[in-house]
Amino acid sequence: MPKISLLLFVLFTSSLFYAQTTKFVRGRIIDQKTEQAVEEADITLQNVQSKKSYTVETTEEGNFEFKNIPFGMYNLKMTDKDYQNKTLKIFTLTEKHQDNYTFNKNKPFSVSLKVTWMFNWGDYKGKEHYWSHLTAKILLTLYGICLFMIFFYSVLQLSLSIAYARNRKKKALEIKPVFNPETTPKVTIQLPMYNEMYVAERIIQQISEFEYPLDKFQIQVLDDSTDETKDLIAAKVAEVAARGINIQHVHRVDRTGYKAGALDAAMDKVEGEFIGIFDSDFMPEKDFLQKTMPYFQDPTIGVVQTRWGHINKDYSILTELQAFGLNGHFAIEQGGRTASGHFINFNGTGGIWRKQCIADAGGWEHDTLTEDLDLSYRAQIFGWKFKYCEDVIAPAELPITMSALKNQQHRWMKGGAECFIKMWKRLLTAKNVKFMDRVHGLSHLFNSSLFMFILTLSMLSLPILHIKDSFSDLNYFIQFGSIFISSTIFLMYFYWLSYRDKSGKTFSDLIRFIGRFFQFLIISMGLSLSNTVAVIEGYLGIKSSFVRTPKFNVLKKGESTKNKYDKKSLSIINIGEGLLMCVFGFTAINRAIYGDLGMVPFHLMLAVGYGAVFFYTIAEIRESNSTK
Repeated sequence: MPKISLLLFVLFTSSLFYAQTTKFVRGRIIDQKTEQAVEEADITLQNVQSKKSYTVETTEEGNFEFKNIPFGMYNLKMTDKDYQNKTLKIFTLTEKHQDNYTFNKNKPFSVSLKVTWMFNWGDYKGKEHYWSHLTAKILLTLYGICLFMIFFYSVLQLSLSIAYARNRKKKALEIKPVFNPETTPKVTIQLPMYNEMYVAERIIQQISEFEYPLDKFQIQVLDDSTDETKDLIAAKVAEVAARGINIQHVHRVDRTGYKAGALDAAMDKVEGEFIGIFDSDFMPEKDFLQKTMPYFQDPTIGVVQTRWGHINKDYSILTELQAFGLNGHFAIEQGGRTASGHFINFNGTGGIWRKQCIADAGGWEHDTLTEDLDLSYRAQIFGWKFKYCEDVIAPAELPITMSALKNQQHRWMKGGAECFIKMWKRLLTAKNVKFMDRVHGLSHLFNSSLFMFILTLSMLSLPILHIKDSFSDLNYFIQFGSIFISSTIFLMYFYWLSYRDKSGKTFSDLIRFIGRFFQFLIISMGLSLSNTVAVIEGYLGIKSSFVRTPKFNVLKKGESTKNKYDKKSLSIINIGEGLLMCVFGFTAINRAIYGDLGMVPFHLMLAVGYGAVFFYTIAEIRESNSTK
């Protein structure tokens, strides 16, 4: 009997419990701006205590209705791809609401669109926010293209890194040809110069001390100077000639073709079968020709290129970062391409040409600012082979000011774009060129355009944040882009292999390397605006003079940096760098405050990079003005 009573009691209380419900919970949602109904939005009731949830969808009139909801405290929430997800109300259902609970009978809930003013362009033929979604998708597509191009570049760099790493053991076993002064051919060293009063005498003296048979050695100083440099050169040439060295001072009044024009104009005065070329800021060792000329015993080799050294690497953080980047090029790009049998390039200096190779390739042409890259590809397409000697170093001076660095970068970036326009069809259609040689060759010529993609990517990242806030259905594609973090990892491996400041202690070396790598990456980002302008000029065919990099003859901190050729002034690009610093800095801080950290590191790096370049430039301008 007690058991039956207990059972009846449980059934009775259970029926009471289930009877404690509200038959209908109703409401309506409208757009705050248009006061139109919000349809197909998910409305959720969640019990505060039990966390149990009930979800319905709004009708065409924006109405929603829940049935038989147990009494208790609830959160009423709205979730929609186009509207801000929010808690509409916190309320309690009690015995008073057994029949119904209707929210704001005379004043419906109003909600705001997620889309910002940038994308909220209203309805189009019944398709809500048609144009805003279309624009968002177009921007995402462009963003994806930039990510892919950077990723593709990093994959090619990774492949060169692997080829370089595999080839190091083979290089150690390589038998080097032996120098024989009796059979070595005659060499002409060309020194192209233009108003290089600070370093002209140094390079002439350095070359005159080469240890090479005097009867097989000629020096040509190709002088386009328009100031007192020509008198300094004339005096130095006379001094060297008095020592019995075959040296000529070739002075041009007409500077047509700039460096390429000077090299081409002197070809009929060249006495040697081989031509070595050095810019005025180089200081090659005395045995340079003894180490390089033996490779020409192979009759198929048209060029021997050596690795650049850095005589003032420790001058400042700016020179250290330049050395870091150049080491990557001269170790992995040149070494990796050589190991894989791909085309490499003569770097404009620190190398030797076979005279016949220059003639076969069509000679020096001055329709691009990087005549060395242009002639290199024409020669290799013709069939000549290039030899890269990583173990032979040609030390040179790195630019010590931001203005000098920008001049150099501008010439390289613009010239690279000009060469791509000039050579890509020829490279694609040339016979006897392997498929991967074409791929790596086109990538090599297109390298300077990477800065264009970096700048575009960074600018697009700003509206991408608005898209992320506005369209939950597009967030998947934004998150998918995170896999391209691998690009950074690939590039880290690339530069780690070329990192030349290793002490042998792996952990401490790695920590120093990571710091240096991100410093290099940040400054590279900061230079992306000025470099992109140069690339665009190259593609548009906008012609400009050959602005050579000012040389200072400064090797360590504290030496005089006064240089009348290093012109400094505030440009529209400098102002743009300052503005970008502010935009990306503000965005990073704003997103960090609101807890959206996804792009904060990227925007911080951009802000610091543009800020460093901007303030470095401003400081140099102020210093220059104060010393006038």
